[in-house]
This record gives sequence, C-alpha cells and structure tokens, in this order.
Amino acid sequence: MTLLEIVLWMSVGLVAYAYLGYALVLWGLSLFRCRRVSKADITPSVTFIITAYNEQSRIAGKLENTLKLTYPVSRLKVIVASDCSSDGTDEIVKSYGDRGIQLVRASVRRGKEAAQKLAVEVAKGEVFVFSDVATILPEHAVSNIVKNFNDPTVGCVSSVDRFVDQDGQASGEGAYVRYEMFLRSLETRVNSLVGLSGSFFAARREVCKGAWSDDLQSDFNTVLNSMRMGLRGVADPDSIGYYKNIADERKEYDRKVRTVLRGISVFMRSLALVNPLRHCVFAWQLLSHKLCRWLVPFAMMTAFVSNAVLALSSRWYAMLFLIQILFYSVALGGIFWKPLLRLPIVRLFSFFLLVNASIFQAWVRYWSGERLIVWEPSKR
Repeated sequence: MTLLEIVLWMSVGLVAYAYLGYALVLWGLSLFRCRRVSKADITPSVTFIITAYNEQSRIAGKLENTLKLTYPVSRLKVIVASDCSSDGTDEIVKSYGDRGIQLVRASVRRGKEAAQKLAVEVAKGEVFVFSDVATILPEHAVSNIVKNFNDPTVGCVSSVDRFVDQDGQASGEGAYVRYEMFLRSLETRVNSLVGLSGSFFAARREVCKGAWSDDLQSDFNTVLNSMRMGLRGVADPDSIGYYKNIADERKEYDRKVRTVLRGISVFMRSLALVNPLRHCVFAWQLLSHKLCRWLVPFAMMTAFVSNAVLALSSRWYAMLFLIQILFYSVALGGIFWKPLLRLPIVRLFSFFLLVNASIFQAWVRYWSGERLIVWEPSKR
C-alpha cells in the first residue's frame, strides 16, 4: 500500500469513526459497563435561570410556560438574566415580579455566560436549572430532571432535544439530533456525557458556584467542571425540551459556526482532561466526540484530493472517486435546489456537508484569533 493510499484510508477511517465507530465502541462497552443513574422523587431547592437578550416578543410566553411547571412553589425560584437587553424585555420581566420572577440585568452586554454568571452569583438553590427562551418545557420538566441528583455521582443533567421544523415535521437536522440523543444515552450508560443541551440542563450548586466561566460555552464547560470535581454528566430521557428549526437557513448555518467556535475555545482551555492517565475513559470520549468530529472536514478534503490522484492510475480508485463526486453532487444539489430536499437522502447529505463546512469555518475563525463571547439568540 502506497503512502497516498494510507492517507486516503486513514481519512476515510476518521470520518467513519467520528460518526459511526465511536457509537459502536460505546455500544459494545455498554454491554459490559453500565453505570445506572439512581433516580428518586426528590424536591431539592431549585433556581431556574432563563437567559435573555432582546426577547420582548417571546419572553412572556416563556415565563408563562415556566410558571406552569409542577414543582413545589416554595422550592422553586425563577431568575431571568438579561444580557443588557435594549428592547422591552426587562420591563416585561419586571411585570412578573409579583408572581415571583426575579430580574438580574447586566450593565454591559458581555455574552450569555456572563449573564448566567450574574444569576448564579445570586442563586440560592441546591440545583440550578438553565433554559433558553425559545425552549418550551412540559409541566413535569423540572420534577423529572432533579430526580437524577439523588445519585451522588451526578454533577449535571442534560435534557433530550425534540426538534421540529416550522411545520412540525422532522428534518435532516431532526435525524441528526436523534443520533446525538442516542449517542448521549450510550455515553450515560458507559461513563459520562461530553456535552449538555444548552437549551435545558441542570447542575448541582457546587458545580456552578466558584467555577462558572463567563467566557466559555456553559453547556460544554459545565460537564468539564463536573468531571474536575469527580462527578459526571448524564442524559435524562424523561426531561424533554421542545424547540423549532430556525426559519432563516443562513442564520442556522451561522449558529452552527458560532457553536463550534465556542466549543473549540472550551476544548483548548481544558486539555488537561484529555490526559488518559488521569481521566482514562472520559479523555477518550472527549477526543472522540469532540475533536474527531471537528477534524472531519479536513479528513473529507484529504480523502477527496488523495482519491483524485489515485483515480488517475486505478480503476478501483476511479470508481471510489465517482462515489465521492456523486455524494457531493447530491449534497450540493439539495443546497442550491430546494425541491430536492424533499428526498430524505438528499436532505441528510446536504445537512452533513453544511455541518462540516460550518466546522471548517469555525476553525478558520479560531486560527485567525477570533473568540466569540457576545451572543445573538437564534430566532426560530
């Protein structure tokens, strides 16, 4: 086997491992290693934190949804952390003051995590629950998610995302989200989650107090803080957050870029956690779920170029290259000619290509020195 062939198959192998191999290894390990979560009906004091920036059109609906949560009123405190909103968001929140809603407002806009930190600093609960304005929760959402903290090994808990498009139908990303939820269920059984659903998650008070970073992605960093404390993150299948697709596809792409860029920043400042001598299983998970996934765009480009060269002298590699051409043609066809997206396979291929294009762009922005702190909520 020539060097070029080795490069090609290593590139293909990385793509396959990132999206299939890691899940298969997790599944295999779960047959022998199963860390169950000891859940129970408990009612710790909870501080429910909603982060908002210029959400005057949606904040009232979110507060009404939150006030319908079936949790003992005396054990639940709701705080809205406003990231220096400049519209009517804060006034709407203040109008709910007589119903127990507290507003904390940043004097300067510094980003989502900085606003959350203001709420964390004044929060009194034993458990902190975080939720986005766009996420709609069932009545028993808080009751369900806190059950997991009966297990002393659990430091944070992620909800399950339920994704629908504007018509209430699953889309390419819907399939992708279901895959991610399946992966999280395997990670929970084997060891720990690597990331939480930022739209709805919970953490112990001690995981947040004193360790909250105001410039690092909170849903990712909270898991890492838990691991540093010898705790773990788990996914709770009974805790569900519902959210819709972003209507503007360009904004959805930009959101993906921002999410990966922020994730890379967290990863690069947490390299001690990839030390297998100290963190063993979690180090492998962190590298597999995050870094390998973020390296896929480079593997795809390397596979394409090396295959193109090999195709010049081999019928077999020429056929393989034609398969690659077909994949990219179908994916690009779905991107530029929307009627094709009615076909599930086209929708999936197009989504896969866009996801990896966004990852590549995030790396370019990271290497250029950009660090994203200030946020813009996605309009769904």
